[in-house]
Amino acid sequence: MVVCRMTLLVCKIKRSKIEKKTKWWKLKKEECCEEFRQKLRQALGGQVVLPDDWETTAEVIRETGRKVLELKRIDLSKAKQKAYDELYTRLDTREGEKDLYRLARQRDWDGKDVQQVRVIKDRDGRVLTSEESVQRRWKEYFEELMNEENEREKRVEGVNSVEQKVDKIRKDEVRNALKRMKSGKAVGPDDILVEVWKCLGEAAVEFLISLFNRVLESERMPEEW
Repeated sequence: MVVCRMTLLVCKIKRSKIEKKTKWWKLKKEECCEEFRQKLRQALGGQVVLPDDWETTAEVIRETGRKVLELKRIDLSKAKQKAYDELYTRLDTREGEKDLYRLARQRDWDGKDVQQVRVIKDRDGRVLTSEESVQRRWKEYFEELMNEENEREKRVEGVNSVEQKVDKIRKDEVRNALKRMKSGKAVGPDDILVEVWKCLGEAAVEFLISLFNRVLESERMPEEW
């Protein structure tokens, strides 16, 4: 008989960290916008003017946004629980019962594999109903579409290029462009929404006009673009 002593170690499983999202849409609220401006001013050493280079400005804006507008899991969990509670309360009513049946029908329809052949017309305008004739017509259509040769327009030879001075971008152009830009759109590679520039107001206009004119003169854009 062999006698031995065993020791069990309990190890904690490390969960991968999920990058928290920045709720840029909160800048639509004036109190959040004001807090963001104050924190950004503190990050810039008390000044309102943004740095000249794009990389520094973008990083300062992103870092400030993460601190001020960070999406916390506990807030998200509470919001979900509140939404579920409201849904369950509504389901106890007659209107909620109708919504439940409507939702069930929609989910049943979405889960079906629809294989119905749609009715189309042939070259002469006659209606095709059989699956074979419909598929054959689609095949003919795409063969004609993909194999059609389009005559390219010939380039005009011997035209002299004209070089002229391009005026610098003006402040009013930047202001009008920001006003026309719609909020709530997806972010680009820089992870900065248009709401940020609208929130910063004239400071953003000064920075953007300086940046755009440098790009125009040097003919070089930031790598993030």
